Amino acid sequence: MTARANPLRGEACLEISGTKHLLRPSFSALVCAEEELGSLFALVERAGNGELRLAEMATLFWHCLERQEAVSREQMGEAILTLGLANCTVPLKVILGEILRGRT
Repeated sequence: MTARANPLRGEACLEISGTKHLLRPSFSALVCAEEELGSLFALVERAGNGELRLAEMATLFWHCLERQEAVSREQMGEAILTLGLANCTVPLKVILGEILRGRT
């Protein structure tokens, strides 16, 4: 089954090891990410200043995975390196936008 993102829910897809995985920034996912990374407002600010670290991006993506059991954190990091930062900015912008705007 191929993952499909619902842009109205702030979802994005990320290809990991040849399979598309759904990134869903639910409240609980973002709370878990914030517990590990610190303030999401500070994270968004760092991203806006070009200071977001690879580990932070991988952690945010991993917490937003719909099915965390399918992907290890190491696989997430490898996927980011494989795709390259330019390709990872698309799902990153979607998730950061969801954090800032919220749902309508």
